[in-house]
Amino acid sequence: MPTPATRLITLIMLLQRKPGQKASALASELGISIRTLHRYFVMLDEMGIPVYAERGPYGGFSLVPGYRLPPLIFTPEEAVTLSLGTNLVRELWGQLYIDAASGAEAKLENVLPPEQRREIAWARNSLVATGINRADMEKLSPRLAELRKAVRDSQRVSMLYQSSRNAESEQRDVDLYGLFHRSGWWYAVGFCHLRGGLRTFRVDRIMDIKHNNQTFTRPADFDLHEYIERDWEDVPRISVKMLFKPQLSHLAQYARGYWETLEELPDKSILVTFLAPDLYAAASNALSYGPGVVVLEPPEVRCMVQDWAQATADMYLE
Repeated sequence: MPTPATRLITLIMLLQRKPGQKASALASELGISIRTLHRYFVMLDEMGIPVYAERGPYGGFSLVPGYRLPPLIFTPEEAVTLSLGTNLVRELWGQLYIDAASGAEAKLENVLPPEQRREIAWARNSLVATGINRADMEKLSPRLAELRKAVRDSQRVSMLYQSSRNAESEQRDVDLYGLFHRSGWWYAVGFCHLRGGLRTFRVDRIMDIKHNNQTFTRPADFDLHEYIERDWEDVPRISVKMLFKPQLSHLAQYARGYWETLEELPDKSILVTFLAPDLYAAASNALSYGPGVVVLEPPEVRCMVQDWAQATADMYLE
């Protein structure tokens, strides 16, 4: 919940960004009553930040002409948020933004008071995000840099792509609209001229990429955030039911967030269901738990697990 101090800073920025605002609009923006807003005006005046009002239909509240909010007024929590954000950028983007992230953090710490610097030092040693990427970022960073440039310059690319469903790589000409990170992997989104529509490409499966001289205009109605949500919802999924034997029930509990449903049975075994994009992914997940898990449905996944398990056993008996 915003504190009065936070609201005061927000009020200053609102008045600075757009002078002549009505009291009702300011109060609504801040989530307070008009009476409280006038108390804030008094508080600002006592702080040496005078606010004046112009009457009439085109009047409103403004800061005294020439007043600017002093730069970098951060609470300790806000300073930590910025520091954690630069570390996250460094972890996510690898070499592509590592220098920019380090430079931004150094500039931030250079102007912050001791209290905020101490808070950042504490957060750096106590709040860590790592292992976010599954791919090797040392190898992936140059590819991300190429893709970012293509997105930024609206330049069509020709790329050799290895999909999970085909043994052979395919040549694709793509107008790239954006990049996103999900579940440990980087993806590129764009219009694929081979398929004649929007497609998503996993970046670590792009074997080669070449920029050509053709440019494109990204559709004005394309929204990357909406596309990601819609793309995830539209992925065909297989519903799989598995039974964890009692001796492995703790593993089912450990991965509780992964299952669609989880039911504890009287004999201490656990029945779960989960969604997989295809039979291969479903069987791979089931086999990862070894003989302590039995696939109940669908029969196609049961057969695939049986075949793989038998082939693996035969290989070790040779």
